[in-house]
Amino acid sequence: MTVNGKEPMVHAVCVPFAAQGHITPMLQLAKFLNSKGIYITFVNTQHNHHCMLSSNGPDSLKGTSSFRFETFPDGLPPSNANGFRDVFPLLLSLRVNCPQPFMELLYRINDPSTGSPPITLIISDIHMPFARDVARMFGDCPLVLFYPPSPCSFLAYAHLDNLLDKDILPFKGPDFMSDGSLNKKPENLAPSMKGIQLKDFPSFIRSTDKDHPLFKYMRDLVERAYGVPLIFNTFKALDQEILNDISNLLVSSPIYTIGPLHCLANNLAQDNTELGSLGCNLWKEDIKTLEWLDSKEPNSVLYVSFGTTLFMTNEQLIEFSWGLANSKYPFLWIIRPDMVIGGGSSIIPPEFLDEVKDRGMLSSWCAQEKVLNHPSVKVYLSHSGWNSTLESISSGVPLICWPSYADQPINCWYSCEKLGVGLEMEGITRRDVEEIITEAMDSKKGKEIKKRTMEWKSLVKEAISLRGSSTLECDRFMNYLLSLKDQNNISN
Repeated sequence: MTVNGKEPMVHAVCVPFAAQGHITPMLQLAKFLNSKGIYITFVNTQHNHHCMLSSNGPDSLKGTSSFRFETFPDGLPPSNANGFRDVFPLLLSLRVNCPQPFMELLYRINDPSTGSPPITLIISDIHMPFARDVARMFGDCPLVLFYPPSPCSFLAYAHLDNLLDKDILPFKGPDFMSDGSLNKKPENLAPSMKGIQLKDFPSFIRSTDKDHPLFKYMRDLVERAYGVPLIFNTFKALDQEILNDISNLLVSSPIYTIGPLHCLANNLAQDNTELGSLGCNLWKEDIKTLEWLDSKEPNSVLYVSFGTTLFMTNEQLIEFSWGLANSKYPFLWIIRPDMVIGGGSSIIPPEFLDEVKDRGMLSSWCAQEKVLNHPSVKVYLSHSGWNSTLESISSGVPLICWPSYADQPINCWYSCEKLGVGLEMEGITRRDVEEIITEAMDSKKGKEIKKRTMEWKSLVKEAISLRGSSTLECDRFMNYLLSLKDQNNISN
């Protein structure tokens, strides 16, 4: 079959989970594949699609001749929230309400009248719970799963049954957060997890209910990966021990380590302005942040950002503010308007603003990669999301880690204990904050983590070089995609 007189291309339908931290790496993967000649249909939820248009302009998602954007509903009521939806109702709605609309979308995409090549495969975020069933019902369409969080978090989820069988989980009393239970070091885990404490596991284990729905969710997530090609956003040198343990677990699943994806996407798309301009930000970026950084001395600024899902109480916000002020260092703080628990705007004390007016900048969102690569940035105080961790390592910027949610605790453990690129901030009194900032910015330990981060930066460059490990993994994945081209395409 030909399309517009040409041989059909490999056509990948990419479906990210409906959150910024998942959309961004999936888009980077899709842009990389498109630069290699793969036709892409990128599918966002309607809610997020509208947020992106609002943030980036009406033409921001028009796509290209071989990269198109489509939508399907997430099943939740309309919301005016700026992109964020609570993850648990969203997960339930995706499971229950979305298989049929997504199936209908696939048939529409696959209609020859659209002028696009027939669908070759689906690349789905592993957190989209309907993907395997829909792929099977859609003529056994080949499926590749993408795991955007850290490989160490996947391995932690895979240990859930072990922790339940040994009666380590669930926790035994309502005071487990403060009675020392989280300090326990489980035994007989995978070799790469030696020394980890329960506090370092993803936050989803923190329950006293053996039937907690999140336990089932973690089991289901791991089971989805059996027998299916699986992509991790990493490179071999960074996660080799973890990847070995995952390979021993998923013996029937081909694993591809393609990353850091933001580096690969930037590297391959930098000369293609049409492709490079494609973006899916749910928030509008403030370009004044870069202008402000230009006015600062090299290697002098603390960058602070807690991503899209970390929340504080108003008391924590005030304590953190004064710790930041008391440290006396220049800082750029990305503070979302919705960051305070309980709704309402994040209220910064006026006295704080007066104190830092000559050395601090507050903004609601920024181009983080550009900020981390700016010569004035010295340290990143982060929530320890995996995307942010990779971006920081790739830029040679060490971390202060303040994790709270999902995979953030284990990313913090991995950054500080295994990679040697960060310091953990365990308290949020103003004294805690001031002391950890001072340690990271101006101490012997701070110099050590800076040196180690620069070593990892060099290994990133090596991994994405012409014969680097990630480049070879990309070639291996491309060979797999091209092998699908000769199989029977799905027909309506």
